[in-house]
Formats: sequence, structure tokens, C-alpha cells
Amino acid sequence: MRADSLRNPYSLAFACLLLLAIARLWIEPIRSSFWVDEMVTVFVVHHGAADPSLAIAPQVSQSIYYNVARAADTIFGVSEDGYRIPSILFAALALLLVGRVAARLIDPKAGWFAAFACLALRGFNQESSDARPYAMGFCIVAAAFLFLVRWLDSEKWLDAAGFVICAALIWRVHLLFWPLYLAFGVYAVVRMVRGETKVNWTRALSVFALLGLALLPQGIEAFSLYREAGRHAFADAPTLRQLVDALKWKLMLECGAGAWIVARALRWKHASKFPWAAASLIAGWWLIHPLSLFALSWITGNSMFVPRYLSPALPGAALAATFLASRFVPPVEWNRVTLVFAAAVCLVVGQWGRLPPSSSDWRAAALAVNRLGADTPVVCPSPFVEAVSPVWRPDYPLPGFLYAHLPVYPVHGKQILFPFKDSPEAERYAVSLSRSVFPSAGRFAIYGGRGNVRYWRHWFEARPELAGWTNQRLGSFGDVDVVLFERPR
Repeated sequence: MRADSLRNPYSLAFACLLLLAIARLWIEPIRSSFWVDEMVTVFVVHHGAADPSLAIAPQVSQSIYYNVARAADTIFGVSEDGYRIPSILFAALALLLVGRVAARLIDPKAGWFAAFACLALRGFNQESSDARPYAMGFCIVAAAFLFLVRWLDSEKWLDAAGFVICAALIWRVHLLFWPLYLAFGVYAVVRMVRGETKVNWTRALSVFALLGLALLPQGIEAFSLYREAGRHAFADAPTLRQLVDALKWKLMLECGAGAWIVARALRWKHASKFPWAAASLIAGWWLIHPLSLFALSWITGNSMFVPRYLSPALPGAALAATFLASRFVPPVEWNRVTLVFAAAVCLVVGQWGRLPPSSSDWRAAALAVNRLGADTPVVCPSPFVEAVSPVWRPDYPLPGFLYAHLPVYPVHGKQILFPFKDSPEAERYAVSLSRSVFPSAGRFAIYGGRGNVRYWRHWFEARPELAGWTNQRLGSFGDVDVVLFERPR
């Protein structure tokens, strides 16, 4: 996607397909319910990073993204679409930047293909309409890579300054985005070793030393938080299958094998020298981040291998797919190949003809609870792993981080606060409720994440005080659940 692409007769078709895909994949879902981490965004915006309840999870507020979310809140208030608009804008800019990188490294006409390759990735689309830092992250990562390429091409200090500024922001967007710095270094070293840049070692070391100085304060803060990472781990150790899936091999196969089959069928000839420097940047962007978090998860025993934490590598996967296709697509054929690929992405990924169900419908679940009436006790397990004794207690003060979801979609019944998982303190509390509060009310509900609700549903079913009580789910709310217990009449 270069500036001169407007003169390309295919550009109008590409632009229309791009807007169609964005409308379907990003715009259409923005009025769906917040999921739990998006409600944390609302909590941080309204209460600030200094809120005492965030002391148990100081890493939560460590992102410059909240400044953007605060601006969105000022303009739109607490609304799902208003909070998500910044991410959509960041993601759109990321598509442009990824296209520019592809045009420089792969082929001047490969930018549109790379943009649609991003849209072919479910994770990229999910983060593009999410009120969390991830779209901002892969946008700034793309800008840093583009400035790095431009600087090593031109030797201009303005490009070097752009690289340092963007790269320095990456760690400030999210604490787990640090592996990208390794990819920057690998690409710069390959360019200099191969003599494919006029930037000498002294200048390169000076620029990277300046970046190191800019990162020093954030590094000190980050390493102090990493020591407590075990308290915040919520995922199991990653498997090799999860690693392979994270590398988006299916997109590689579809683009590479598809281009090879078409090239063989049409007898295209596209023999060219292998671009090692370009391959090093693309491979680094694609592989280093997921491989680093995979290894670190196993070394430390604290899993950080979570799809949203891997999102900065997704544009790298899209570039890798574009690069594989480029080995078989002659430059003159890029427009036709891209048109077919773009149409396929819109058709397949768009899932036309059905509205995807919300994967986390806290809004509808809260409405279901409120229909029970204000006198119904509502057991509310915290959705956050930090909610354990002694930080959690039955009289935990609200509003607070451990129950950041409650103010966003208020529950009108009598809220009974439970921890994230079972504990002796929680069981003693639950026993006392089963003997007094619940029998007096004649009914109670459990409202929260599906796993938390499932556990306490089975626990209360086994209580002798509640023998004969019936229970039922009140609807389908994705990974959120509401179960109503009632005494038989």
C-alpha cells in the first residue's frame, strides 16, 4: 500500500473489500458486551492506577494505553463502542504500516496482500475491536519496524529517532512485549554483517544504546513486577501444539502452497535471489515473541503464553505468509493474486449469514440476574486469580479491582462476594450462608465466570442444608454463567 497505489486500477476493489472486511470483523462487534478485562480498563480509567485495590496487581495499570482509554471515556462515556474506537483506529493504522513494510521488504505491490493476510487472522481481528492495549501494541510495533527499515535504508537520523521513540513505547504499552527488541537487533545485525546498509557499527550501537537508556526506567519497573509473576499466573503451561498453533502455520500453508499450485498451473517463473535481510526481519517479527514467551513460561513455571499476549507477532505471521507467496508470484501478477486472496478472506473469515454469539456476555447475564429482583442473594465469585485470602474477604470494599465488573453492569440483588477459587475461608463462609441466608431468602443465584459458577454450583448441590432445592441455568452467556437455586414450594 504505497502512495502511488491510488493510480492502480485494482486499488478501488482492494479498498472496497478492505472496508467491507473491517465493517464486518471490527465494526459490527463493537456494541457487544465488554469482557472482563475490558471492564478492568473502565475501572482503571475511573479509579486511577493509584487505587489501593490495585496494589495486589500493580502490573494491571502499567500501560500508556489507559491515557487513550481515558480520552475515549471523556468523549463517549462508558460505552462499549466508544471504548473500542481507539483500538479500531490503531488496527487500521497497523494495516497501513504492515503494508508499507511489505512493500519495502517483499515487493512494491505486496502491501495489500499483507494487509488482507492480517485480516485472515482471527486474533488480529479480535484485538482490533477490544478495549485493551493490544491493537495499540501491534500498531506501535509495526511503526518501529518500518522506521528501522527506513533508517537502515536511508541513514537519516529522523528515521532513527522515529525508531527509538516507537521502540521505547512498546514496553510501555505492555510489560510482556519485550521480546520484540530481540527482533530489532537481529535485523540490524544481519543488515550490517551482509553489508546491506551504509549505517556503520558506531552509529547503530549509538542508536541502540539510546534506546536502552530510554528503556532503563521501564526495565527497572518491569523486573520488579516480574518477581511476583507467580501470583498472577492463570494459564496452564503451554504445550507444543499450542506453540505450533500460535505460529499460524495454516495461513503459511494456505498462502505458500496456494501460490505454488497456481504458479505451477500457470507456469509462472519467478526466480530471484533470496532476500536474507528481509527474511530475518519477517522471521524475527513472526517467531521471536511466541518462542520467547513459550520458553519463559516453561523456565519460570508461570505461563505467559496467552493468545492476546502473543498479538504483536500476528502482523509478523501475515508478513511471513506474504513472503512465502512472493517466492512463487511474479511481480506482474501481484494484483490479480491479491484480488482473489482478498475476496477469499472476506468470504471465509467474514462468516456471512450469521451473527457470531458473544463469547463473554456479562451484560445479558447481569440483566438475567436483575430480573430475579433486588431481594435475591447473588453469589459473585471474583473473575481474578488474585482474589484469595487474606486480600479477599467477605466484606471486601466495593468498588474494588477484584470485582471490577460489578460497577459496569450493576447487579441489583444482594451481592455476596466470593474468591476466585475455593479456600477454607470461602467454604466456612459458604456453609454459614447455606444455613441462614439462603434458607431465609428461599432462593439465591450464582453469577460469574463459567468455571467459578460450575464449581460453586456443584458445591452447593452437595450441601445437606439445601437438599431438595432445584437449580437451573438462566441462559447462554458465553463464558459467563448464571445459576438460580430455589427451595421447592
